[in-house]
Amino acid sequence: MNRVVADASALAAVIFGEPGAEAVTSLDGATICAPELLKAELANIALKKARRWPQQAPEFFSRLDAFMNRRREIHWYDVNPVDVAILGSLTGLSAYDATYLWLAGWLEADLVTLDRRLASVQDR
Repeated sequence: MNRVVADASALAAVIFGEPGAEAVTSLDGATICAPELLKAELANIALKKARRWPQQAPEFFSRLDAFMNRRREIHWYDVNPVDVAILGSLTGLSAYDATYLWLAGWLEADLVTLDRRLASVQDR
């Protein structure tokens, strides 16, 4: 089975039905691997949406809950913070984005992202 590291931009598009979700087809049938950081990033995205559109807050939280509890298991990983900091320094990425890039490299997995900057660094 194909392993992929999916970042918050890609998964948020799928979870919340955002533009670009249709481009995240590489998740179909793949084993999703993610850093523990993803949990907080997705929670923050749901929170920002709930603050912007309070009447839809229950829907945002429900979608996040459904995704986190769905049958397809997400494989969670800790990352090496020193390696992430070095990678961020070398690439100009934030530590958050470097976390996904580092994990994809460490697992020798594809990185699935809608973040143009992160994707461009990955393609180097």
